[in-house]
Formats: sequence, C-alpha cells, structure tokens
Amino acid sequence: MGFIDSIIEKARSDRKKIVLPESYDPRVVEAAAKIMQKDIADVVLLGDRAKIQAAAPSWDVSGATVIDPAASEYYESFIEAFYEMRKAKGMTLEKARETMLDPLFFGVMMVKKNLADGMVAGAINSTSNTLRPALQILKTAPGTKLVSAFFMMIVPECDFGANGTFLFADSGLMEDPNADQLSEIAISSAKSFRQLTGIEPNVAMLSYSSYGSAKSHLTEKVIEATRLAKEKAPELNLDGELQLDAAIVPEVGQSKAPDSSVAGKANVLVFPDLNAGNIGYKLVQRLAKAEAYGPVTQGIARPVNDLSRGCSADDIVGVAAITAVQAQEV
Repeated sequence: MGFIDSIIEKARSDRKKIVLPESYDPRVVEAAAKIMQKDIADVVLLGDRAKIQAAAPSWDVSGATVIDPAASEYYESFIEAFYEMRKAKGMTLEKARETMLDPLFFGVMMVKKNLADGMVAGAINSTSNTLRPALQILKTAPGTKLVSAFFMMIVPECDFGANGTFLFADSGLMEDPNADQLSEIAISSAKSFRQLTGIEPNVAMLSYSSYGSAKSHLTEKVIEATRLAKEKAPELNLDGELQLDAAIVPEVGQSKAPDSSVAGKANVLVFPDLNAGNIGYKLVQRLAKAEAYGPVTQGIARPVNDLSRGCSADDIVGVAAITAVQAQEV
C-alpha cells in the first residue's frame, strides 16, 4: 500500500471534519467532492453554495456543510472571541468584525472552537496569509517552541529512505533557522514522520560536510543543532552533520561516516535553511517525478496546512487526508 493510500485508511478510521475555505476555486470544489467520495473526512466549505457549485459544476458537493461567514450563527461570537484574543495588540471590535469575514480567519476560528478539526488552504493564498490566522488564533502546541513545515516526498522505484518515502524539513517556512531552531525542527519532524508513516525516524542533519570534512560557520550551525537535538531528545536516532549522499546511500554512509547510526538509512532529512530545503524538494519532485505533499505544518496547536498555489485537486485531497490524521492525535 502506498503512502497516501495508508494515510487515507488512517483518516477513515477516525473521521474528522476539515475546512476548505477557498471554496470558489474549481480545484478545491473537485477536491471536496473527492474527499467525500473516498470517505476521508467531513467537509466544510465557506461561501455561497450556488457560487461554490458554479465553480465546478460537474463535481457534486451537496454533501458538504456550507457556511457563509457573514450569515453564520457563529459570526458574532467569533468577532467577540477574536477581539478578546487580540485586544492587547490593538485589535478593535470593528477590525475584528471585518477580519472574521475573511474565510481563512473564520475557518481557523472554527478549528479553535472545535467546530472543525483542521483546515487546508493555500491554493489561492500565500503561505503567510494562510498561516497568519493559525498563528494568531491557535498559536503553538504545548511544549513546542516554533512552527515549521515539511514535505512528505514519495519517490517512485527508490530503495532509499523508507522504500522511497522521506520527510523533508524545513522546506516551506523557516528561512534561516539558528542552531536551536534547527534542533526543534528535527525533533518535530521525527514525531511527524512517525505519526504519518508508523515507521521509526532516522534523522539526518544535512550539510555540505560530513563529520567535519569541511569547516565554516555554516557547518558549525548544523553541528551545534545536532548536539542540541541529541541533548533534548536522546531517544531519537539522529545524527549529523551529513552530506546528502552519506545520509541516504548505504555505501557512501559507510565510507564517510562509518560509526553513524543514521548514515545510509536516513528517512527524515533536515535541511540547514529554506533555500536548501525548498530547492531540494522541488528537484526531487521534478527530476525523480516524486509525489510531494505539503508544505505540512508542525507545531501549531491544531492542524492547519498550506498548499502550493500550483497544486492539483488530488494534491488537496492528499493534504486534507494528512490533516485529518494529524487531527487524530491532537
């Protein structure tokens, strides 16, 4: 069974309710129909039902819950709740009223109030616009210092990683994490990989150097991040600094880092910065024809996930299934 098929099975085992706020995009309407057809989750669409259906007339979304924020029974209570959350930062009731008309903010407030279990957006919104409501309303999960993002990469005909399944982090959010932040990304990523795959994570802290083969402030950051991650989570199988080939190719790992418990078998790849992580996932996606699901967020108190604006309807279905599985452990 493939990765996304196993995720869909997990989602079906404990059905959750997922908000799709960008309901006038045809891809989102198609995805909503497929999510319901496959029994992955219950779907909430935000907007006017006639306009939603008109966006993709051939896809049946009659089974979805449709809520128009302005006409919703929740609108006034959401305004008051958001005002109370943000008044210390200058929020006014008038501004809160305007903000709660934004489907992204309204959708996240539904998650906050347990009226939904998660939200997926980003088909027509930037990452910053998608995640801002989550960070303002939901904030970080207990015991988590920061929010980061990862991609699940499913590489066809690949013996590396977990039979071609990898987690790449951070490939979507944190631009230039310091050593402490990088260690937190590694620990969160290991937890996410285990949660989504059921496989034990082997975490590689990536660099252009393996075990001191080069020295600079760039390698020192990864070395320090590795030390901190091992100190914070000694139970993890985590090592670095490792070059990519040393991390995933057994023969190279044996040659470059023979004493490493991770070298040659890494399935969680932690990149030193967003340049490397984003370029890396896109290279694998395009050249190896890999499936790329994400950016999936980790560290938010309740699951809210971003999409690439170039996503397909099937990509949205996959991320919605991942979001539902994340919601099972909240």
